Amino acid sequence: MVAVAVVPSSPPAARLRAPSWRDPRLVIGLLLVLASVLVGARVVSAADETTPVWVAAHTLVPGEAITADDVRAVRVRLEGGTAGYLAAGSAPPTGAVALRPVAAGDLLPRSAVGSAAALSTRPVGLPVDGPFPSGLVAGSLVDVWVTPVPSRTGAVASATTATASAGQDPTAPRQLAASAVVQEVVTDGGSFAAGRGGLVQVELPPAQLQEALVALASDATVSLVLVPGSTPAGS
Repeated sequence: MVAVAVVPSSPPAARLRAPSWRDPRLVIGLLLVLASVLVGARVVSAADETTPVWVAAHTLVPGEAITADDVRAVRVRLEGGTAGYLAAGSAPPTGAVALRPVAAGDLLPRSAVGSAAALSTRPVGLPVDGPFPSGLVAGSLVDVWVTPVPSRTGAVASATTATASAGQDPTAPRQLAASAVVQEVVTDGGSFAAGRGGLVQVELPPAQLQEALVALASDATVSLVLVPGSTPAGS
């Protein structure tokens, strides 16, 4: 009798099937891809949420007329928003002047720009015989001191008499103004830089104008003391 060996048949080969839309793994993968795309788009969009505003192209001083040459546009994103600053979507207001100092590169606040009638100070030219303080430029802050000369007639004599009657030495130096804004510096050579002698135009409140004019009429010696740290950046 012959034995017959029975060879088991091979199992059918497994065939690759295209993933079905019913496969939860495919659905989860697609959702993850979609979520990453949305998050990336949101991050890029948030990074580009900037607003164009004006910044000072150079130091602006009170009373200076603001033109397109005095500002430049930059795009910024501020936590508190840009409502307090002039938007760069249009030219600066016609006839606008700086109401207070704005350093070069600083954003231009709405409160720092207005009409000339809104200025709270007036420019006064002060002749300075001695050397200017180092670092004195437009936009700096200075204390103005005057040293009177011997009494003269007229308004100067009246002012000197009033000072003496108050128990003060009429010839002693006295402070005319504190932290006055320098609007312009002109040396004897006519250049706009610190030097030895010239004219310094400062902004004074109306209440101090009379005393300043009296001091100038009496040929009083004018001395300027630079307020530390007041020189505009980049000057």
